[in-house]
Amino acid sequence: IKEVLKFLPDKVYIQLYYFAQFKHFCNLKNPKTYNEKLNWLKLNDRNPEYTKMVDKYAVKKYVSNIIGEEYIIPTIGIWDNFDDINFDLLPNQFVLKCTHDSEGIVIVKDKSNFNKEDAREKINKALKSNFYYIGREWPYKNIKPRIIAEKYMEDKECGELRDYKFFCFNGQPKAMFIASDRGIGDTKFDYFDLNFKHLDIIQHYPNSKQKIDRPKEFDKMIELSRILSKKLIHVRVDFYEVNGQVYFGELTFYHFSGFQPFIPEKWDEIFGKWLELPD
Repeated sequence: IKEVLKFLPDKVYIQLYYFAQFKHFCNLKNPKTYNEKLNWLKLNDRNPEYTKMVDKYAVKKYVSNIIGEEYIIPTIGIWDNFDDINFDLLPNQFVLKCTHDSEGIVIVKDKSNFNKEDAREKINKALKSNFYYIGREWPYKNIKPRIIAEKYMEDKECGELRDYKFFCFNGQPKAMFIASDRGIGDTKFDYFDLNFKHLDIIQHYPNSKQKIDRPKEFDKMIELSRILSKKLIHVRVDFYEVNGQVYFGELTFYHFSGFQPFIPEKWDEIFGKWLELPD
């Protein structure tokens, strides 16, 4: 349905989507909450640099120039078309990702059990779609759709690849959340402050019932998120921790595309106060 509504101007589309989620329109004239401000930024903060910062291939060079190559997950190959990939040359374990969206991802833990036809269908479908039209996140509009293969990563201690995502405002991280159990299709989100105190936030996914330990390199992630968000009004900086080593994940300008309510609602206002819009 979102593809069908391509013809709608961004502002109209945003208001309709926002109303569907929140049961009231988005206050774009005088935004107060975090979600309102994210949508204001989509319409008003259009720095062309953002496009390379959300391109999953181009961002690697951008980030490695700032914090160093050692934090970048190695790229095995890059292609324009699925049928250009020579799978015989790939290792037994790898990850395929589309560079222009968040849906086109295939995790291969054992190449001998790899269903190439399913992967082709998933990747080709993703290559044909423009992620911009889903939430009107304009930095995605002009990314060239490509496929990258990355080294497969897994943390031995937790047996998965957990995401550590830091909300940064004018270069200052203020809160973060950990995404766990994604690999088994039972995603959990747990929010913390920068002292690793659990926050009473539920957003889209439930909290984990398991105790989540403070990552070993938590302070390092805070430091790196501060560096990477230095000149930006707002960005979410995502990391992984693999066997004690920090790796960069991605930069996200619009958390949940600015369309996801907080439970309790007060957190939409708290995050909103942290996000200071330019005049």
